[in-house]
Amino acid sequence: MAATDFLDTAQGRRLAYHKSEGVGPTIVFLGGLKSDMEGTKAVHLEAWAKARGQAFLRFDYSGHGESSEAFTDGCIGDWHEDTVAAMTALTEGPLVVVGSSMGGWQALLLAKVMPERIAGMVGIAAAPDFTEDGYWASFSDEQKAALDSVGHVELPSDYMEPYIITKRMIEDGRQRLVLRDALKLPFPVRFLQGNADTAVSTETATRLLEHATGPDMRLLLVKDADHRFSDGPCLGLIENAVLEVMEAG
Repeated sequence: MAATDFLDTAQGRRLAYHKSEGVGPTIVFLGGLKSDMEGTKAVHLEAWAKARGQAFLRFDYSGHGESSEAFTDGCIGDWHEDTVAAMTALTEGPLVVVGSSMGGWQALLLAKVMPERIAGMVGIAAAPDFTEDGYWASFSDEQKAALDSVGHVELPSDYMEPYIITKRMIEDGRQRLVLRDALKLPFPVRFLQGNADTAVSTETATRLLEHATGPDMRLLLVKDADHRFSDGPCLGLIENAVLEVMEAG
């Protein structure tokens, strides 16, 4: 297995990454909250891109995987800064951005700051604005009070150990919302969503599709697929979606 490389960012964080050279556009995988670049989808896409001779990048946000910092110190804005730093320092030319869950929100934030770089986008169970519409909207009065008094709340997860959600993550998330104002995606976009996903609802996927504007945008709902979206058939659908946006771009 190839050795991990590291990027030191202007914010003082150290990001772990794997980059494989090849023809463009560069496929970039943006992982989910508390996920890392060794996940099934990221590693599968890398192997698929290598077999095609295509450039590929996967990396860990700060507080994730092999990167520096603690998860509980991070927030959506920090991980957005990490994403922009990685794109700027590690890639050239057009990008096909593949964002999973929170990475889908990161992909949309990236589209706001460098739309000219993006040749296509694939969202897998994309979770825009989840700190506000998911966490904050579902918090009890006691949990909201705990954010002020303790600084965090602990939430169970269907997929891993409990999440520690900090007051900083909630407050920063409010500054990064993408479903409240214009969201222009001027490139081919494919959103993939399982109807058995217990973390991101089909209503969220539909809301995103209806809210965003762009010339070529589609949502594929997959029966019985869960939030991981990483079994064989789902991985094949991700490959097809990447091919579609590249061919349409």
